[in-house]
Amino acid sequence: MVVVQQVHHRTTTVRAHEIHYREAGPADAPVLLLLHGFPTSSHMFRDLIPLLADRYRLIAPDHLGFGRSAAPPADEFPYGFAELAALTAEFTEALGLDRFALYVQDYGAPIGLRLALAHPERITAIVTQNGNAYEEGLGADAWAPVLALIADRTPETEAPVRAIRSLDGIRWQYETGVPPESRDLLSPDAWHHDAALMAREGQDAIQLDLISDYGSNFALYPAFQEYFRTSRIPLLAVWGAGDEIFVPAGAEAFRRDLPHAEIHLLPTGHFALETHAPRIAALIADFLERAVVRAR
Repeated sequence: MVVVQQVHHRTTTVRAHEIHYREAGPADAPVLLLLHGFPTSSHMFRDLIPLLADRYRLIAPDHLGFGRSAAPPADEFPYGFAELAALTAEFTEALGLDRFALYVQDYGAPIGLRLALAHPERITAIVTQNGNAYEEGLGADAWAPVLALIADRTPETEAPVRAIRSLDGIRWQYETGVPPESRDLLSPDAWHHDAALMAREGQDAIQLDLISDYGSNFALYPAFQEYFRTSRIPLLAVWGAGDEIFVPAGAEAFRRDLPHAEIHLLPTGHFALETHAPRIAALIADFLERAVVRAR
């Protein structure tokens, strides 16, 4: 008889802010902390969590300002990646998590890697799904408007970046790089869900502050790479090969600092779980069994 683990939707309070998170799996199982990217939330893990919850404890928070977590106005909270990483560390402490593997995607990568720099003893392994740490992973066309904003934030440089979180801009992130034969696996609910949350009052300032702060992550790339070399952390890269935001060269680059990194390029795009959740779940289960479970 197969026991299906239920997914719980819970909240906790960090610095007086309510943080929503999804949780499933046995309380005493190895923990996998799932950190989502822009412009989504823990919703991106809705298909993956049930596939792994029979053997792992999965916890997926919504970052502050995203999903169903609190979204204080930008003039009341300093939205930046250092603050989100610090909040994530405090979130794990609030839940009593002292050892866990990371699953990082998009924004989740610099947040999770900042957490790893601050608390390397807590991290057992890393799964990166289109979560970048190398300059060669930046798709030139997709990043051009963001780099212009980072260099000089003006109304003129804000306008094209603001379009990224429109319904059409979000849909582009889901569809680009997905081959025609897999397009019917994409649920329109995903980009409509994200767009509705991105359209809420206050999101314009929140997201522009975060995107304009992304340059602080570039400055940490050498530190992230040094962490890889010194920690020799087990790393699995499962990457949508058609992603034009974080291109496959970013996945291949992990081997420069982690020669034993396991890299899989899948025929899909930026949100690889939308089309390849079962395949990614199988790769993660095999990887964590060897990297975490047997190493306990």
